Amino acid sequence: MRPTRLSAAALWLLTPLLLTGCALAPAPQAESEPDPVLSPDAFEARIEQLEHNIALRCDRQDDRLSRQGQRQGQLMADVQDVGYLLRQIQGNIERLEQRGDEPVVVMAECNEQASEALDDKELVGRAEWIGLPDVGTYLRARVDSGANTSSLSAMDITRFERDGEDWVRFKLGVNDDDVVIDDVRDEWIERPVIRRVRILQAAGSESRPVVSLLMTLGPIREQVEFTLNDRTHLNFPVLLGRRFLMDIALIDVAESYLHSRPEFPGGRPADEASQDEINDQDEEEG
Repeated sequence: MRPTRLSAAALWLLTPLLLTGCALAPAPQAESEPDPVLSPDAFEARIEQLEHNIALRCDRQDDRLSRQGQRQGQLMADVQDVGYLLRQIQGNIERLEQRGDEPVVVMAECNEQASEALDDKELVGRAEWIGLPDVGTYLRARVDSGANTSSLSAMDITRFERDGEDWVRFKLGVNDDDVVIDDVRDEWIERPVIRRVRILQAAGSESRPVVSLLMTLGPIREQVEFTLNDRTHLNFPVLLGRRFLMDIALIDVAESYLHSRPEFPGGRPADEASQDEINDQDEEEG
C-alpha cells in the first residue's frame, strides 16, 4: 500500500497544532495544602501573647500619664511660688506709692517684712511627732525641705476600683521598734488615689500612688498628700516635704520635737514621748 500523502491544506492546518502541542496539554494541578489548625495549647499561647502586648501598651500609657501628672503638679507648685512672690512685690509697690516722697529705709522694711512672714508660720524641728486622726495613731516624722512631696510608709499596697475611681488598700509600713498605736498596726486603710508620681532612683524609676490624709502637727491641722512606699528600712515612717511646709511652717534644723505628741485611744500619754524620740539628722532617704 502506498502511503497517503497529505494535501498542502491539511499540512497548513496541522502545523500550528503540532507546534503548540505542549502548551495545549493540561498542566498537572498541585494538591492544595489544608489550612493550618491551631492546637488548644498553641491557641492559648497566642492569646497570652496578645494579652501581654496589650498590657505593655497599657503600662506605657500609664507611664506617660503619670509623667504628665508629675509635670503638672510641679508646674502648679511653681505657679504658686510665683503667685506668692508677685503678691509680695505688689504689696511692696503699694506701700511705696503710699509713702510718696517719704525716704525709704530698706533695712527697716526688710526686717518688718521678715517679722510679718515669721508671724504667720509655725516653727518645727527636723523631727516631729505627727498625728493621723483618720487612721487613729501618732508617728515619728522627719522634716525635709529637700523632698517635694510628703511620704508615708505603707505595705501590701493593692489597687482597686470603686465607683469608677482608682483606690488603694494598704497597711502602715512599721517595724516592731516603731512607735505606733498597736491596734492599727495590721489594720487595712483605704483611700482614693489623688494622682501618681514617678520617682527616679539610681536603680531605676517607679510609680507611686498619692493619697490625702488629715494630719496634725502641734497646732497645724491640714489635709496632706502622701506618696505611699515602703520605708521600713528607714528610722522615720513619715517624711514631710516642702509642699506641706510651704506658707505654713519654718524649719529649725538645730531642734527636734518642738511640739507635743498627740494622744490617741490605746496610746501612751504625751508626757512620755521623750522616751520614744530619736534624732537622726544624717538619715538618707530612699
